[in-house]
Amino acid sequence: MNSTDLMKHILTSFLYFITVFSVNVFAGNSSRIVFYVSPSGNDEWSGRLPQSNASATDGPFKTLEKARWQVEQINAQQQMPGEDIEIIIRGGTYMISKTFVLSHNSSGNTGKAIVWKSYPGEKVQLMGSKEITGFHTITDTGTLKKINPAFSSHIMEIDLKAQGITDYGTITSRGGPGTELFFNNQKMPLSRWPNEGWATIADVPQTGELMFKGDLQHLRFGFPVGRHYGKFTYTEDRPAKWSDISNIILHGYWTWDWYDEMLQIQSIDTAAKTIYIRPQSIHYGLSKGQRYYAMNILEELDKPGEWCLDRNQGKLYFWPPSPLQEAKVFISLLDQPLMQINQSENVYIEGISFEFSRGNGLVINGGKNNIVSGCTFSNLGNTAVVINGGEKNGVLSCNIFDVAFGGIAITGGDRNTLTAGEDFATNNDIHDISQWIRTYQPAIKIAGVGNYIQHNRIHEVPGAGILLSGNEHIIEYNELFNLALETGDVGGFYMGRDWTERGNIIRYNYFHDLKGTGAHDVNAVYLDDWASGTTVYSNIFSNCARAVMIGGGRDNIIDNNIFVDCTLAIHVDSRGLGWAKYYFDGTDNTLFNRMDAVHYTQPPFSIKYPALLSLYQDEPAVAKHNSITHNIAYGCRWLDLHNDLTLKIVQVHDNLLSKVTGDYQSDRDKVSKKNLWLYNTADKDFRVSPKAFREGFKVIPYSKIGLQKDSFRMHPQKTFSYK
Repeated sequence: MNSTDLMKHILTSFLYFITVFSVNVFAGNSSRIVFYVSPSGNDEWSGRLPQSNASATDGPFKTLEKARWQVEQINAQQQMPGEDIEIIIRGGTYMISKTFVLSHNSSGNTGKAIVWKSYPGEKVQLMGSKEITGFHTITDTGTLKKINPAFSSHIMEIDLKAQGITDYGTITSRGGPGTELFFNNQKMPLSRWPNEGWATIADVPQTGELMFKGDLQHLRFGFPVGRHYGKFTYTEDRPAKWSDISNIILHGYWTWDWYDEMLQIQSIDTAAKTIYIRPQSIHYGLSKGQRYYAMNILEELDKPGEWCLDRNQGKLYFWPPSPLQEAKVFISLLDQPLMQINQSENVYIEGISFEFSRGNGLVINGGKNNIVSGCTFSNLGNTAVVINGGEKNGVLSCNIFDVAFGGIAITGGDRNTLTAGEDFATNNDIHDISQWIRTYQPAIKIAGVGNYIQHNRIHEVPGAGILLSGNEHIIEYNELFNLALETGDVGGFYMGRDWTERGNIIRYNYFHDLKGTGAHDVNAVYLDDWASGTTVYSNIFSNCARAVMIGGGRDNIIDNNIFVDCTLAIHVDSRGLGWAKYYFDGTDNTLFNRMDAVHYTQPPFSIKYPALLSLYQDEPAVAKHNSITHNIAYGCRWLDLHNDLTLKIVQVHDNLLSKVTGDYQSDRDKVSKKNLWLYNTADKDFRVSPKAFREGFKVIPYSKIGLQKDSFRMHPQKTFSYK
């Protein structure tokens, strides 16, 4: 070795020593193994350096797959270190064309974690998309005839097939949007008619050939008839201009405001102003007066930012909102999850952005103690995070927005044994979700047994905030507002139609500004269709349309809550005696089938919920054994007990009422025309006066409600603070 080579060797060794020293200091423990991944890395390198060395002979890995392989080798050789393994990902974009899967082979173990995290101060993006270039003005005369001449010079065209892109996804009634377009990191809207608001179904012709087969049965149910499954009429002239109907998507609330679908057109009779729907499953039919709009129409591409896709020709048309030469344009391609964790233990995903894809962001299947923290999920064509089973898996301090479906879906625990899953969604900020399908795609969906939803901030959602099924879940310290912005018959929190889903607790939450839009029915806590055995304790309800709805259920406890300036505080009905009696006359056996499915006469249900054993003999259609106690209400209509029998059987006492109205007030409540129980409610100061505490009201831990500061969320947003 000559002197020059020797000096190079010494310098390289010195730099390597300094780098390894910094790695160990950064990791915080010399026994911890750290690997690095970088877009500028090389999979032939060791992965132990955060950047390449001076001689460019070593440095970080280039791909996540190589880092995973390295972890698998350590596991296979049973060489797990004394501490965690960290894979630190340098900032940049990582295009995911196939789901990145972490399995049992790349798992941690008891007490030892595998941590995949972003490099401090750098943004890591996992993207299921592709950048597209080559837009040009439209030259085809036939295409130009379809466009308003005033707009034609603004609209660009690109041939996706020429770029090898032929899969655009399939549009179904409740499926995803397929390919979406992103301009400078912003999702662009499909062209639509009308540009704002909704069109309205003029009529559904009663010709009989495609009438809803269940109409006669639904007459017994008390539901509206006259629905149609094949066609409807309109009054406007605009559809006559649509030359190619094969790509048009119709989005509407076709019969109910709690169920929307995407439909496609078979044909249009412009003379009769009738739209015929492609034969498909229209779940509840078409009804007069219901709202809809049409999208993905070239003739309606009339605003900056709009685009449409000719799926037959592979042509995409786009009106850029700013010059293309200064922008990046992507389309989503991956219809599977960006990342998936299968049957693993102690896998942590931290500080990563999941973006611009058709499928889910991250899916956790089974396993234990797998946690995604401090991540961002946006511009996705499905749900942000899905947890399927396992135990103690969770989503912590993440930001979720601009997704086509829901925010977080958790299923954990075993209903057959009532074993808790202890999966969780904690300290997440979730907003502007369910942007494609608007109903039954909540911010958080929770199912199974014994899971947690805590400290989340949920807002700007067209439908429900939280949907629950199962048993023994805890919903606490969440802030929910500006929900149900488009849908109807909906709840900020919703559950229903099952006597056996018991033991759920809704406590210390702040529900506010839940008025909905117009005539659409909105509830803050919606215990629908015989939801039973739920405790609603120490929540704050402010400026809500209806704060708590008990729809025929039993054994529910409404205790120690604050109701301020709500249209109605609490509603209770025995609907099984009235419009919903078809659930008890043999027409619909849903409630009884769900009782039988859990074997309620046998352990564990017979032991945990003994009230189920006598339910059938205890007038099951009647809302029995509900209690409303120790609540404070100010400036509300207080109670709606929806028939004489309900009035007699609901336990109402020791409530503290000021400036309330309504037909029913218990003589065991404390009623005053003055506000004796709260401080300045106009300033959203919900502190309780000493007088209320002397009457038995318990302290609500205001400061714990909503987002909390932690290592991932340094500046949590708060709507109100305890003064």
